[in-house]
Amino acid sequence: MPNQESPLAILIVDDEPPARARLRELLADIAPELPNRVVGEAGHGLAALQKLNEEPADVVLCDIRMPRMDGIELAGHVGGLPHPPAVIFVTAYDNYAVQAFDLNAIDYLLKPVRAQRLLAALQKVRAGRPPAAELLPVIGREVRGSGRTHLSCHERGRLLLVPLSEVLYFKADLKYVTARTRDREYLLDEALTHLEEEFADRFIRLHRAVLVARDALAGFERAAGDDAEAYGWALLRGVPDKLPVSRRQWGLAKSFAKAG
Repeated sequence: MPNQESPLAILIVDDEPPARARLRELLADIAPELPNRVVGEAGHGLAALQKLNEEPADVVLCDIRMPRMDGIELAGHVGGLPHPPAVIFVTAYDNYAVQAFDLNAIDYLLKPVRAQRLLAALQKVRAGRPPAAELLPVIGREVRGSGRTHLSCHERGRLLLVPLSEVLYFKADLKYVTARTRDREYLLDEALTHLEEEFADRFIRLHRAVLVARDALAGFERAAGDDAEAYGWALLRGVPDKLPVSRRQWGLAKSFAKAG
């Protein structure tokens, strides 16, 4: 919860410079009633997360539809920051997705934004109202038609983003999931079943503990008869790793590979 005495630190995120300028003007107008300071601007979610890693904010005012990373995915990632900011969506789309935000948990502003409406939204932040993060994956899929474009993990006190397009496979181990790219591994605080559901168009299950990107599959080989770990092994493009395939998934995995 922001300090009640200090100005609210605000990051403005919108891919249109005039929209960012309009919010700056409104924030200056309401400053006598609610002290605030703009700590930065960004044109999309990826740039916003980089700025938040460098300088924390109390509030993110962000558009929903933006290139590279939209506002809903951004809101999901900021929840993993050490001091997550409140997120207020600023959008021109008054549709069913925006109506879902009207739960007094995540606020939204419709463009053109009015000063008093912005003031009311920021006063909710000052009151310490938390965001409803559990809504974001569902609403995000409806808005963009697919799952997230990036996954996030914490490493040495920083939030790192992992482009989904670079992930070759996910492997579960106890309570964590490892995401493997060609360059390295990332430790995620995610459930394998949730990843399978969200990215069913991109990943298939090989084993109770393994999901693989369809386009990463290079081939299969049968396991030795005395191999207790797997019925067979999946071979990957670009890395020497072999992934276990269970007897149950063997035929299905091979059919997916042929279809691709």
